[in-house]
Amino acid sequence: MPVRVVLAEDGVLLREGLAGLLDRFGFAVVAAVGDADALVAAVGEHRPDLVVTDIRMPPGYTDEGLRAAVRLRRDHPGLAVVALSQYVARSYAADLLNSDGGRRVGYLLKDRIADIEDFVEALRHIVAGGTVIDPHVVRQLLHRRRDPLAQLSARELQVLGLIAEGHSNAAIARRLVVSEAAIGKHVGNILAKLDLPPTDDTNRRVLAVLAYLRRTEP
Repeated sequence: MPVRVVLAEDGVLLREGLAGLLDRFGFAVVAAVGDADALVAAVGEHRPDLVVTDIRMPPGYTDEGLRAAVRLRRDHPGLAVVALSQYVARSYAADLLNSDGGRRVGYLLKDRIADIEDFVEALRHIVAGGTVIDPHVVRQLLHRRRDPLAQLSARELQVLGLIAEGHSNAAIARRLVVSEAAIGKHVGNILAKLDLPPTDDTNRRVLAVLAYLRRTEP
């Protein structure tokens, strides 16, 4: 029987490409969705063998997919889960990797997909009960950088600097001549890279600004 997969990726082109790739290698994609809520619903409906999910998902584009993966591992023991990301999101990563005894779980950077055979073999190994963690993820989880802003791109630092000056997302978009949605994605990346998961008690934008100001102090 083919491995039944629920795929979660907000980018339509990548989602369709992954679905086609998995189908070509004998997996059965029973659902392909674009946000974390739809992922949770699809798993409840289809009871798949494997979930492959992006970490950044709407609406916040921070770690919604990762938090959903942790929840699914708790609610569906034995479910194999692979988290994909363009960078290492420390928040909730340990919870995912520690869930269900660390079996049937993977945390891979999206660059890994470029080697198709390696990626497919990793998925099969995870479904069979193994664990696959990208070496870069391991290094990042074991060694936190002294400068938390070192992970930010030049554009993300520029956006954070404008946030520190008190500009809204709309104002930043006008200044940089980009869409407000693009700024929203940059802000989501900043908060995720600074390891600032959503909470009810703190304003993450304020914490991000404080990190920026500490770095720029004379």
